[in-house]
Amino acid sequence: MENKSVDVIIPTYHPGASFPELIQRLEGQEVKPDRILVVNTEKEFWNPKWENLSSLMEVHHIAKKDFDHGGTRCFAAGLSRADILVFMTQDALPADEHLIGRLIKPLIENSTTGAAYARQLPAKDCNFIEKYTRSFNYPEESSVKCRKDIEKYGIKTYFCSNVCAAYDRRIYEKLGGFVRRAIFNEDMIYAGNLVKAGYGIAYTADAEVYHSHNYTAIEQFHRNFDLGVSQAEHPEIFDEVPSEGEGLRLVKKTFVYLVKQGRFWLVPKLIVQSGAKYAGYFMGKRYKKLPEKLIRICTMNPSYWEKK
Repeated sequence: MENKSVDVIIPTYHPGASFPELIQRLEGQEVKPDRILVVNTEKEFWNPKWENLSSLMEVHHIAKKDFDHGGTRCFAAGLSRADILVFMTQDALPADEHLIGRLIKPLIENSTTGAAYARQLPAKDCNFIEKYTRSFNYPEESSVKCRKDIEKYGIKTYFCSNVCAAYDRRIYEKLGGFVRRAIFNEDMIYAGNLVKAGYGIAYTADAEVYHSHNYTAIEQFHRNFDLGVSQAEHPEIFDEVPSEGEGLRLVKKTFVYLVKQGRFWLVPKLIVQSGAKYAGYFMGKRYKKLPEKLIRICTMNPSYWEKK
C-alpha cells in the first residue's frame, strides 16, 4: 500500500465481551495496522488483561467528564503520526481480513479523496426493520461523493460514519480535524467541511464491518434529539442540506418493503419508531427554545450539557 502507515483508533467505554475479538480481527488484517490506539473512558471499567491482547495496542485512559465525541477523537489523532487514521467503535467487528486494505485504498489512489467509510452489515441479533435500514444506508455499490453531488444527493453527500472510517492525515490536519465539542455527529460535521473544501468522501462497499443496534422507540428519540442538536449547532454545514426528506424516504421504502415481505405486523412498530425519531429530531433542532430541565430529559448525553 505504497508504504502508507495506518493507525486504528478506538474510543471505548464499558467495552463488552466482543472487544477481544475486535482486536484479534484487527491483528489478522491483510494490511496490518501499525498501532491500535485505544482511548478508554474510566479506567475502572477497563480489564487490564486486555492490554496483552496485542503488541500493537496502546491504551490511554481518560475521565468521563473529559469525554467528547469530537474532542476525544482529536486527542487520539494527536497521539498518532500515521499517514492514515482509521477510526472504529468498540462494537464494530471486521467482516474479514480485507477491511483495512479495502477501506484505505481510495485514499491512496486519489489525493483528493479525504475520507472513506465502510459498509455496515447487520449483526446476528439484528431485528428485521434494522436489517433493511442497514441496506438502505449501506448499499452494495461503492461510490465517491463530492461538492457537485449536493444537489443530487442532499445530506447523503456528507454521510460518513466513525463506526469505521479512514481519514487522510494530511487533509485532516489541513482542515483542523473534528470539532472539539460535539454532542454527536462529529463524523458528518467533518465530512461536510471536507466536501465544502473540495474533497471527496468514498463509500467502500467491499470494506465491511458487522455493526447494528436494536434501539427502542425511546432510545431512537434520545439519539435523534442529539442528532438535531448537532445540526442546529452547525448551520454552516446542515442548513443547505436538510435531513427531513431523506428520513421520509427511508420510512416510505421501509413500509413498502414490509408490505412486500408480508410483515404487516411490523408496520405499527415502524410508525412508532419513525414518530419517535422525528419527534426527537424536531425538538433537538429547536433545543434553544427548550427549558434546560427538558433538554436533560431528552438528550442521550447529559454530560455534554453539564460542560456546556
